[in-house]
Amino acid sequence: MADVDYYELLGVSPDATSSEIKSAYRTRVRSAHPDAGGTADTFQVLTEAYETLADPALRAAYDRVRAGAVRTRERRERRARTPAGTPATGTDRGTRPRPAGARSRPLGDDPEYVPATPVVDVDSLAWWPLVGTLSRVHYEHPGSPGHAPALGAAGGAVLAPLPLVLPVASSVWAFTVWALLLFAAATAGVLLVRRHLESLRAVRTFRAEFGDRTVFGAPGAEPDEVAERLTAQLCERYLTRLPGVRVFHGVSLPGSVYADVDHAVLCGRRLVLVESKRWLPGHYTTDADGRLCRNGRVFRGGGTRLPESVEAFRALLPDVEVRGALVLYPSRSGEITTDPHARMSDDTVVLTPERFVHRIGDRLAADPVTVDRHVLRTVLDRVVGESAPAGA
Repeated sequence: MADVDYYELLGVSPDATSSEIKSAYRTRVRSAHPDAGGTADTFQVLTEAYETLADPALRAAYDRVRAGAVRTRERRERRARTPAGTPATGTDRGTRPRPAGARSRPLGDDPEYVPATPVVDVDSLAWWPLVGTLSRVHYEHPGSPGHAPALGAAGGAVLAPLPLVLPVASSVWAFTVWALLLFAAATAGVLLVRRHLESLRAVRTFRAEFGDRTVFGAPGAEPDEVAERLTAQLCERYLTRLPGVRVFHGVSLPGSVYADVDHAVLCGRRLVLVESKRWLPGHYTTDADGRLCRNGRVFRGGGTRLPESVEAFRALLPDVEVRGALVLYPSRSGEITTDPHARMSDDTVVLTPERFVHRIGDRLAADPVTVDRHVLRTVLDRVVGESAPAGA
């Protein structure tokens, strides 16, 4: 991200339309061109700003990074204004406050060390062949009639011609039963069609609110939150290639204002809560009690509340399959490996970044095109600094 704010440079607001951005760029680039007395550096930055904001994908990525930088600046300004020793209230959801007791840096780490960006061989992903073959997204909502209108119409079509095939001597009673069944089928059909039309309107409203957006919130921007940013890149580079996947960064637990969970990945009614940690290199396993072990000994260099977070979201969304994934990165030079069967609980696994893409992608690919509107809104409402729009 450049040292200047692209929106401020062009003189437009962050919600400016493409035409407004284009018009502002044309106005400013005339005077910034070297032939008109401007400088080559200013002209280049203006061009970079326009090319970034004119491309929807690049603009979305820029907005996420910019939002993280804005929150970091706000945090620093808040700390500068807060007298020493005054506890943070955590009431400003936009500042991404950390849970109480969160460690600023893992024990034994190298503060200057930055883990390499993970690269996954897509040919090794069992679910990757689905990418490119799926495009249409199915927007689902509890109570939607689904295929019921078609079934009701089919039932009415079957009942309607019955008097033509029944014997003429059929009793009045049989005819009455047929008439009642036909009336019931017609009434049910009208009601179901009405519900179907209401569902279609709700889907159109939903798509108007969110469009093709797949990522909500922004990962932490502090230097010690590099693991969050690396996992965010994994989610956006690989998992969002499944049409139904939606990614949320900085998610609070019910009743909390803190970013208790680093990421949440949703597809249909499958939700994966993700924590990203920078811990000492070594081989990580879990014992019979679900305790983390490093090189055969209980690991005490960091903690996680991920299993409790999974249980909290399971209570919030009882009809959703909720799982947890703890993703580990080295905090200094060296390699981290994990046992394939490492589990902190029945539903919370410990993974390397590469294995995370494999395992979570496999789970989400079981229903790769469904977006459950109710579940998405519920999770989005927990994203720190971003609220779900009102509506059905």
